[in-house]
Amino acid sequence: MHELLAGNFIDINLASALQVVLLGFIGGILSGFIGSGGAFFMTPGMMNLGVDGVIAVASNITHKFGKALVGSRKHAAAGNVDKKLAAFMLTTAIIGVQIAVWINSYFKSGSDSHSAEQGAGANLYISLVFAIILSVVAVSMLRDILKSKGNGEAGAGPSMKIAEYLARLNLPPVIYFRVADTKVSLWVLLSVGIATGYLAGTIGVGGFIGVPAMIYVFGVPTAVATGTELFLAVFMGGYGALSYAYLGYVDLRLTMLLYLGSLVGIHLGVYGVKVVNEKYIRMVTSLIILLCVFSRVIAVPVYLRQLGYLNMDAGWDVYFNTTSKFFLFASGISGALVILMQVVRAYRQRRQIQKTLLVIRKPGLISTESAKAA
Repeated sequence: MHELLAGNFIDINLASALQVVLLGFIGGILSGFIGSGGAFFMTPGMMNLGVDGVIAVASNITHKFGKALVGSRKHAAAGNVDKKLAAFMLTTAIIGVQIAVWINSYFKSGSDSHSAEQGAGANLYISLVFAIILSVVAVSMLRDILKSKGNGEAGAGPSMKIAEYLARLNLPPVIYFRVADTKVSLWVLLSVGIATGYLAGTIGVGGFIGVPAMIYVFGVPTAVATGTELFLAVFMGGYGALSYAYLGYVDLRLTMLLYLGSLVGIHLGVYGVKVVNEKYIRMVTSLIILLCVFSRVIAVPVYLRQLGYLNMDAGWDVYFNTTSKFFLFASGISGALVILMQVVRAYRQRRQIQKTLLVIRKPGLISTESAKAA
C-alpha cells in the first residue's frame, strides 16, 4: 500500500500547500455563487501542480461532499432546494458516477511504470472531456445572454425554449416539483441524472450539466437549480469518494487543504447569489469557464508528447504547464474578485439602508419633522 501511495501522490511543500488552499478558496466562492461545486477550477488547478488527473478528481470529489453539504444547507435555509427533484436525479446519477470511476481507473492503470508518463492517458482523457463539455456549456450561456441583450431584454432570464418544447411533447410520466414550480418527464430526469453523475465522476464538474439542465431543460429558476445541484452533490460526492477511495486514489492531504479555503469561500459565494443579478451570474460563469477551458487545452500537448503522439522536446513541458497555470489562476482570481466586489457593494448598500432607517426612527428626528410639518 505504501508503494501505491508513493507512486500516485505528489510531495507537498509550503508553496504547493498554499496554492491548494487558494484553489479551495476561489473554488468555494465559485461553488456558492454558481452551484457547480467549483471543480472546474480546482481539478485542473491540482493537475497544474503535478497531481495525476484521477487523483485530482478523486480528492476533489471527496472534498466536494463536505463543501456541498455546507452550501446546500445555506440554500435550503433560503428555500432554494427542491429535494424531490434531487432524489429523482440521484437514482441514475449514481450509475453515471460508477461508469466514470471505471473509465478513469482504466486509463489510470494503463501504465505500470512510475515515470512522468504514468497517468498521461487519464490526464488526456479528463482534459478532453473537460474542454469539450464545458466549452459547449459556456458558449451556449454566452449566446443566450448576447441574444437577450440584442433583443433589448435587459432583465430577461434564461431561454425557456427547450423546456417549453419538452413540455409540449408530454412524455409520460410527468412529475410536478413544487419548490421548482415545474413539470418534468421522468425519462428526461433520468437521462440528465446519468449525464450529471458521469461528469461528476469524470472531471468532478457535474454541476455544469446539472445546473444548466435544470435551468434550460427543466425550466427551474437559477437560484433553485443552484441549491438543488449542491444538495444532489452531497450524495454524488459521497458515493464517488467511497468508490475512488476503495481504489486508493484519494489524497486526503489535498482534500483537507481544499477545505481550508473552500469552507470560507462558499459563504461569500452563497451571499453573492442573493444580491447579484441572475444575468450577471451567467455572464461571469461563462467567461470563467472559457478561460479555464483554454487553460486545460494548453496542457494537452504535454500529455500527447508523454503518450508518444507528439514529437516535442520534453523541455517545453514546463512552458506549457506554466502558461496553463497562469490562465487558470487568472480566470479564477479575476472571477472571485468580481464576485467579492459585488458582495461588498451589496453589503455596503444594505448597511447604508439600515443606518438610514435607524436615523428616521430616532424620536428626536421624528418630533422635529413633525414640528416642521406643523
